[in-house]
Amino acid sequence: MAQSLVKIYTHIVFSTKHHLKIIDFDIRDELYNYIGGICNKLECFPVKIGGYNDHIHILCLFSKKITLIKFLEEIKKNSSKWIKTKGVKYKDFYWQDGYGAFSVNPSEIDIAAKYIENQLEHHKKVNFQDELRAFLNKYQVEYDERYVWD
Repeated sequence: MAQSLVKIYTHIVFSTKHHLKIIDFDIRDELYNYIGGICNKLECFPVKIGGYNDHIHILCLFSKKITLIKFLEEIKKNSSKWIKTKGVKYKDFYWQDGYGAFSVNPSEIDIAAKYIENQLEHHKKVNFQDELRAFLNKYQVEYDERYVWD
């Protein structure tokens, strides 16, 4: 085949360092928009970005031009630097080292986007750890609890 044809939707989730509840309403929408800009620059076109006070979800059409690890490195590095410019309460902001990334069937993009959109409601009932465990179990990802949360 002379051409590289790719269409991969990816749902990515990662937390703040030590799961600090620091992503508050003062910064949330601006942070999502900033991360969306990084995604666009990297040609990983965002479908929906959202989250809660201690983590973020990115649903994007992933580029064939970048590796997942490089994409996450750029998102975390640039958004962390940016958020630290938003006030003294964010001076110690960091993302956790790890992440979860899951493929999304194109026929389920609307479901995944709605899930991300409803994070505030969702987290009235479920904490981040239980949410991530559910994803890991759904996608049959083997993991060791000792290394997932730090």
